[in-house]
This record gives sequence, C-alpha cells and structure tokens, in this order.
Amino acid sequence: MVEIVVLSSWESRFWAWLIDVLLMGILWHRALIVLKIDAFGLEGFFMLAALLFIYWTALEGYRGQSVGKMVMKIVVTGPLGESIRFRDAATQAFGKAFLLPFDCLACWFAFRESRQRLFNRISDTIVINQLE
Repeated sequence: MVEIVVLSSWESRFWAWLIDVLLMGILWHRALIVLKIDAFGLEGFFMLAALLFIYWTALEGYRGQSVGKMVMKIVVTGPLGESIRFRDAATQAFGKAFLLPFDCLACWFAFRESRQRLFNRISDTIVINQLE
C-alpha cells in the first residue's frame, strides 16, 4: 500500500512553533528563577535559542516531532516521508532557533509553493501531516 505524503499548512507549522516556544520559554523562565540566574536581555535570548535548538534537534531527530508538532499532528520527515537523521534535525532546527526571520523571508520569496523554509531545503526535510 502506498501512503500519500501531504505537506502541512503554514498555519499548523506556526501553531506548533508557538506551542514549542511558549513551553520552552516557561520552562526557561522557571529555571532562571529556581537557579537565581539573571539571564534576561540579549544573553538570555541566545541561551533560550540554544535551548530551543537542543530541544528541536533531540525530539525531531528522535521521533520527527516536538511537543508542538505532536499537538498539531505534523511531523518532520525526509522528502519521501522517511525518518530523518539527527544531523538533518540539527540543520533545520538551527534555522528555526537562531535565524527564523531570515529563514522565513527566504522561503517567502523563493520557496513559497514548496512550503519549505530555507533550512528545510538545506537539510532535505519537509513537514507533513502525520500519517494515521
């Protein structure tokens, strides 16, 4: 039986991203309070971005989904729907965590129809609706 790969919508991807950022932001904020670390401002932003990079690389490299993607029932895969490697997960997560505005602008102008961010193209990954 052949399974059809359906690309996820930009809206589903946005909501998954927002869920992940809010979840990690809340956990990060709580950790700062408990550890009595003053990491607000630019330093704190880069530390949160690094946390998000590790989070996305680990979860999406392991199972193709972060918590936000699980909620939205979408998954990161290779171009034919196959599982991705940790290297692929790290590459596409880097764009989300550190260069999202640039990553999104590049896709808006160059890859709009393919529904891929620049770092999805670089890592040869796509985001699809979860197969039931």
